[in-house]
Amino acid sequence: MIVTTCESLPNRTVAEVLGLVQGSAVRARHLGKDITALFTNIVGGEMVEYTKLLAESREQALDRLREEARAQGGNAVLALRFSSTQISAGAAEILVYGTAVRLEEQDAAS
Repeated sequence: MIVTTCESLPNRTVAEVLGLVQGSAVRARHLGKDITALFTNIVGGEMVEYTKLLAESREQALDRLREEARAQGGNAVLALRFSSTQISAGAAEILVYGTAVRLEEQDAAS
């Protein structure tokens, strides 16, 4: 499945626009990881625990988006966008959305 922020792709034609698809993940922080991150905040540096949590959340949201696009008969998602929102003091949502389409290869003669 092709997933891109572009609105079109070279050598591909949008045969059918299937509509909006989205995927989201809501994750909460872990107390043990918060303590480790607190020390990192004091001495400086990357908060690896949060970086990993965010990366896992993005991947889960993307997996859900791909699943929804396939269910609609799509083989690509165009105009992909990410958004994040704080749900509560310790939890955040990662939302990914785009347009599910069915792409076809262009003829070489075109």
